[in-house]
Amino acid sequence: MMNKTKQNKTKHLDVGCGSQPRNPFNCNELHGVDIVDNKGLNFSYKKANVVLEPLPYADSYFNSISAYDFIEHIPRFAIVNNKTVFPFIDFMNEVYRVLRPGGVFYAVTPLYPRIEAFTDPTHVNFITKKTHTYFTLPNLAGSIYGFNGKFKIIQVKKVKASQIGKEDSPWIIRVLKDVIYSIIYIKKSHIVWKFEAIKDHK
Repeated sequence: MMNKTKQNKTKHLDVGCGSQPRNPFNCNELHGVDIVDNKGLNFSYKKANVVLEPLPYADSYFNSISAYDFIEHIPRFAIVNNKTVFPFIDFMNEVYRVLRPGGVFYAVTPLYPRIEAFTDPTHVNFITKKTHTYFTLPNLAGSIYGFNGKFKIIQVKKVKASQIGKEDSPWIIRVLKDVIYSIIYIKKSHIVWKFEAIKDHK
C-alpha cells in the first residue's frame, strides 16, 4: 500500500517561484526553483540560474511545470565562452526533459505587441501568438535550433491579466468577469500555453 501511494504521488515544479510558488494542478508535492536565496520555506526549493543552467532535477521527475511571467526573461540567444547558445531553446528542452510522459507545461507570459511585454526592462523574450509552434506538433520548428522535445497543444489562449490562473473556473464566473472587464476596457495582455509532453513511457 505504501509503495502504491508513493508511486501515485504527483509532483509540480514552479519555475521562477520566488517565495510563493503556484500549484495550478494541485499536485501532492510542490517544488520551486529560482535564482534567489530562499530559506525557511514550506516547500522544496532549489536555487539555480535556469537561464544558463539545466533544471536541477532528474529526467521525467515532474507531473507538471508552471512558469508564470518567467519565459519573457529568458534571452533568445547569448554568447557564452565565445560560443552562441540559445537559452530559450535550452530551457524548453529542460522542461521537456524533467516532465513525465504526459506531463503538462503551463506558462503565462505577456503577449507581443502589448505594452506589458516591453514595460519591464528585464523582458528580453517577446512571445507572439505563434511562438509556440517552435515547440509543438505538428511543426516543431525549433528543432533546427536544437529543440529535441515534442509537445502537444492542450491550450494556447490570449487572456486578460485578471484571468491568469482562473482559466478552469466555472464558465459563468468567466463570462461575468469578461463582461465586467470589457466594460472598463482591459484588453487581453497575456498568452497562456498549456502543453502535454509526448514521450515514450519507461
